[in-house]
Amino acid sequence: MSQRVNAFTQSPELFKKFVEFGMLLQSGSIESPILHLVEIRASQMNGCGFCLDMHVKQAKIHGERELRLHHIAIWRESTLFSPRERAALAWTEVLTQLPAQGVPDEIYERVRTQFSEQEISDLSFAVMAINGWNRLNVGFRTVPGSADKAYGLDKAKLD
Repeated sequence: MSQRVNAFTQSPELFKKFVEFGMLLQSGSIESPILHLVEIRASQMNGCGFCLDMHVKQAKIHGERELRLHHIAIWRESTLFSPRERAALAWTEVLTQLPAQGVPDEIYERVRTQFSEQEISDLSFAVMAINGWNRLNVGFRTVPGSADKAYGLDKAKLD
């Protein structure tokens, strides 16, 4: 597989602004471990190898346990996630693959019991951001691991 287009070199200002948007999410109301779960689950669903590779490595660097990383794909059956994390994963899934009838009340209510209105808003922006990155990297066939050194992901020691 080879990369089709390098969005950074072709649209540097847009790329820079999108990175800035992502950086704002890091200082938002959602804790980093949940942001990692969101990024990983959306990337799994969208088949984005580059983002999945990157976010698993970032989560590992930030102390996420390996077994939990393996269980993200089976979070409903796993006992390793808190109710708050489960709500975030459910919200990620429903916003990543929007149902024809919209977001079911049951999922929204589950999220509402775990997150404040600001947190729901911030969480939604996080889901929006990773879905945007997934679409760029899937469309342009960005090679997984190709930016490890640039992003310091070699520190994850998962190669």
